[in-house]
Amino acid sequence: MNIAHYAQTRYTTKAFDPGFKLSQEQVGQIETLLRHSPSSTNSQPWHFFIAGSEEGKARVAKAAAGGYAFNEAKIRHASHVVVFCARAAMDDGYLQTLLAQEQRDGRFANDEARAGQHKGRSHFVNMHRFELRDAQHWMEKQVYLAVGTLLLGAATLEIDACPIEGFDARVLGEELGLREQGLVASVIVALGKRSEQDFNARLPKSRLPAETVITRL
Repeated sequence: MNIAHYAQTRYTTKAFDPGFKLSQEQVGQIETLLRHSPSSTNSQPWHFFIAGSEEGKARVAKAAAGGYAFNEAKIRHASHVVVFCARAAMDDGYLQTLLAQEQRDGRFANDEARAGQHKGRSHFVNMHRFELRDAQHWMEKQVYLAVGTLLLGAATLEIDACPIEGFDARVLGEELGLREQGLVASVIVALGKRSEQDFNARLPKSRLPAETVITRL
């Protein structure tokens, strides 16, 4: 596989074919991409809502009302949409949840290794919580690592995608009960197949030249 090919040919889809549906196998691969995305200290401060039914997409589309109406059709016509959420807080209980999962997955050779992992992760988490006081921003950066993983991964599966930040987070939060779950919505990604009416599919890709954005040391 030439991964650079997919980076060069993927693009932000502006109109989806409403008759196209992802296969169960494709949805399963999407879920795997999300779960296995990288995150700082393996903190995984995220939750993903995947809507594939008309009812589910309609619920998400409620957040694309008013000033965000230009995104409603993308959500409704996509095969599936993923709502990326960040945790509202990363407390000690959650850190213990991570540690217990790593234990079950066999990541620790002994108790000393387990204690070292917990100490190291807690150091960075607490630095962002109490010293830098930017924990929410730090967690959302991890969420965007998952967004990037999904966009490139979807391209290798020949699935078109559109990341969407234009939505009413308050409306979406109320619709999905995010506050009660300790979550905040960060971004939506629509997935499916481009429509013949998608003007962006016909436009050449545009990026700044390598000499402008890359310094080789």
